[in-house]
Amino acid sequence: MSHPTNSVSKPNKTLPSTIDSKSALPNEPRKRGALIWHNILFMTITPVLAAILVPMYLMQNGWSWGLVAFFAIAYIINNMSITCGYHRYFAHRSYDAHPFIEFLYIIVSAGAFQGSLLQWCTDHRRHHREVDTDGDPYTINKGFWYAHLFWMFRRDQHPEARNYAKDLAKNKIIMFQHNYYVWLASFMGFIVPGIVGYFCGFGFWGGVIIGGLLRIVLTQHSTFLINSLAHTFGRQTYTDKHTARDSFICAVLTFGEGYHNFHHTFQADYRNGTRWYHWDPTKWWIKGLSLVGLASRLKQAQKEEILKARLAMEERLMLAKGASAERVTQLKLQIVEAQKKLKALRESYKTARRDLAAKGLHFKQAARVEIRMAEIEFKAAYRQWRTFRRAFKHKAA
Repeated sequence: MSHPTNSVSKPNKTLPSTIDSKSALPNEPRKRGALIWHNILFMTITPVLAAILVPMYLMQNGWSWGLVAFFAIAYIINNMSITCGYHRYFAHRSYDAHPFIEFLYIIVSAGAFQGSLLQWCTDHRRHHREVDTDGDPYTINKGFWYAHLFWMFRRDQHPEARNYAKDLAKNKIIMFQHNYYVWLASFMGFIVPGIVGYFCGFGFWGGVIIGGLLRIVLTQHSTFLINSLAHTFGRQTYTDKHTARDSFICAVLTFGEGYHNFHHTFQADYRNGTRWYHWDPTKWWIKGLSLVGLASRLKQAQKEEILKARLAMEERLMLAKGASAERVTQLKLQIVEAQKKLKALRESYKTARRDLAAKGLHFKQAARVEIRMAEIEFKAAYRQWRTFRRAFKHKAA
């Protein structure tokens, strides 16, 4: 996930030069740019102020469940505006959103102080395109803390650093947020929480300190974990061609963004956690929007491709630990064939549903039985694979 190149910088009000976000620019080494002092000061002073002012406020005013709820709501709204808006909607276009939802994303997310949407998405698209190379704005190869924070402390000297994607630069509201980012971020990040805090009985400064300052610090660093923690700890479930990893703990801390190996492998998917039980509030919010007509065209990677990537990764690991290549191939083939059969039956059934009046109910029931049998066959094949895999899971290579 991308983060601010200029957290509180004032962008140029002229229309930026643009590029096609899908075009690949030369992966040129970046020179050490000048220090960005407003970023350094903001990232240094805000945690210190939060550590001082929050205890002072609580000692003078005490705490209440209402105050906890106020902070939690502000924190959730702001984080979700980044994960649902900046990331999965604008950076990856993994779904279509109603114009009102798009407007809310653009305005509310400014209060997270993670840079303008235009710059954030530009950095993030480049991160995916050039991941783990010197062209990656926050490559983990320069260290955990560089990816987490220090990359924002110097000017980016990459040739693409000041170019923006055409699709985003054409949006007038995005350009308004970009050009007036400092003012909008200050208003949404501090003034609005202050006003809400005042009317909720916590006082204006209580709202600023708890719903503004503390929330900004925690929102920033929870988001930054995607660059650092999610590229350091966890499982490489689908591929080891990049450093991104899947971690349930990271997913909990980042509103579902911790299934990062999946995301880098299938970045157009609106989900990060593919299973119903995977902790991914961002996915649930997007799905909820679609159910009430505020989102549409939710993109999903094909199940066959997801399973193919997973099996290929597990196959490599088992072979590296001495598993029989013949047995692995045999088990894998059983899964693939069972999956193909199940897919064909389901597609046939969907087609037949349009002609049920002519085919009759009997055909419908028979088709369901056949699909159910194919499901059992697929699950049995996959169960065999998992049983065989467990024997090599903890075996040294």
